[in-house]
Amino acid sequence: MKSICVYCGSSKGSSEVYGIAARQLAASMLKYQLSLVYGGGNVGLMGIIADEVMHLGGHVTGVIPQALMDKEVGHVNLSELHIVRNMHERKALMAELSDGFIAMPGGIGTLEELFEMFTWLQLGFHEKPLGLLNVNGFYDSLILFLKQTVQKHFLKQEHLNLLIIESDPDRLLQRLNEFTPPHLNKWLNKDDI
Repeated sequence: MKSICVYCGSSKGSSEVYGIAARQLAASMLKYQLSLVYGGGNVGLMGIIADEVMHLGGHVTGVIPQALMDKEVGHVNLSELHIVRNMHERKALMAELSDGFIAMPGGIGTLEELFEMFTWLQLGFHEKPLGLLNVNGFYDSLILFLKQTVQKHFLKQEHLNLLIIESDPDRLLQRLNEFTPPHLNKWLNKDDI
């Protein structure tokens, strides 16, 4: 892996622990010589992780729709900034530029991006590792819900196992680096789609 797409909040959240985790993830990424691909914002956790990677001498690529640039939430001090027409183009370009994905704490947009990449991985549309950085138990309820979807036979355990969940950034990046894409198509049948 050379680049990681990080999905995270445009808010800093209710506790400093989230910003600290963003800085820790940035430092871990530099340790693994990974560049950052993200949504191009200068606010919230997005701004924190981008600033930290840049501060540490790393490479940051932002991808942001013109409408958000017009609202002055675009980060102009990045290694690269791609301004695109809409959210669909944004997500597609971020996925194309990345060798793996991590979701940090965030809101509906972060969840949407996480689940889109999770769905694409399940269906074999990409074979890139996908991680969930569970900062201070932020995603505990979501993890329980996903386990329930397995219990209720709406998700297979082998598909849930594709989502790499860790609370430590170093351990998460190590596991993403070790990820070997399975032959997903053997799992798929008409009930999976």
